Amino acid sequence: METYKFRAMNSDITFAAVGEGAEVGFKAAQYYMQFAEQRFSRFIEDSELSRMNRSAGKWFKVSPEMMSLLQTALECHEQTEGMFDPAILPDLRHAGYTSSFDVIRLGADPEPVRSSQSRSKPFSSIQLNVEEGSVLLPVEMQIDLGGIAKGWIAEQTARVLADYSPVCAVNAGGDMFLIGHPLGGWEVQMEDPRDPSQDLMTLIVEDGAVVTSSIAKRVWKQGDKQRHHLIDPRSGEPAETPWLSVTCFAETAAKAETFAKSVLIGGPDYAERMLLKFPELNFLAVNQEGQIWSSIHKKELVRDY
Repeated sequence: METYKFRAMNSDITFAAVGEGAEVGFKAAQYYMQFAEQRFSRFIEDSELSRMNRSAGKWFKVSPEMMSLLQTALECHEQTEGMFDPAILPDLRHAGYTSSFDVIRLGADPEPVRSSQSRSKPFSSIQLNVEEGSVLLPVEMQIDLGGIAKGWIAEQTARVLADYSPVCAVNAGGDMFLIGHPLGGWEVQMEDPRDPSQDLMTLIVEDGAVVTSSIAKRVWKQGDKQRHHLIDPRSGEPAETPWLSVTCFAETAAKAETFAKSVLIGGPDYAERMLLKFPELNFLAVNQEGQIWSSIHKKELVRDY
């Protein structure tokens, strides 16, 4: 298995692939990922997402890729009972997440920013005209597609890589998409959110998406407050949750990403409710003491250290 590493989307990226086409595939996949980041990043002034946000109140023509992701985001918003809500960008800015995390990590404590466009409507208020390829954001709406876009890009990048290798994987800072079946299965190390240098267990997983969402990684100080990037749409503040991280397994990276985030924000009672609605979903959650809550149905997928 050949590997290839670089940095994109404010994350450490790892590609893995087998076969003679791996090296060429890595370059093609990297090009695709970097091109997609330019489209969906809110930190790039001229990205399609930034231009769409500036067009709030007017119909805006979008690319087929943006329309596809927005349709997926709307579906996930409904499935998660609104716990996943991209319309939290004003709240993220108020919490100090105004620059990419690579910049925040190097700078001073960010000040609260409240834009004139405060969040007053849920993401479901967006209007999509699929036939004409256009989008209407309400005047007061500003959206961030960060997590779901990262998962979506990881999956699409893996599919690009699969054109060169039948067994391959993309790991975009915890958003993984796996294709094919390597000998012995895919082994994924589950990181301890309390100490990233340590692993809690090894997961033996099938192809598909494996996504981990955590409140322990993208953190910063804002005055005397500890802040993180996962906003609870019910409060507009960084989520208060008994869990440090949630790992979700699903057939698509967008679904795994949104449910991992939503379950982490919503906590145990919400997780139980989601499992009643979607019994096929699988989660692993880690609390403040390192204890693991598991919904895994296929116990053979988890190999404890």
